[in-house]
Amino acid sequence: PLGGLTGGTSKREVLRLYREIIRTANAFYWPNEKGEPWSAVLKRSARKEFEEARNETDPLIVARLVVVGQQCVNETRNKFNAMEEQIKNRVKSTRNR
Repeated sequence: PLGGLTGGTSKREVLRLYREIIRTANAFYWPNEKGEPWSAVLKRSARKEFEEARNETDPLIVARLVVVGQQCVNETRNKFNAMEEQIKNRVKSTRNR
């Protein structure tokens, strides 16, 4: 397991990314069209992807997966925060009318 974690990408980095994904997923509390919370859907998807990559032995591929995963988390957080800020501003502007 995690045999490719010798070329600069440590198990600690992979676990840090996984935990960050889980924390980010918790922000998506509303349900999807089936009534299931998006947080549960996102967590399940993340787990599946990590499990699929568990036995990857090529250190370059492992490093690339971690880098791309981190970029996705950052992009998702930035978009979420921007949208949340827009909503707050919209609410504030309607209260001041």
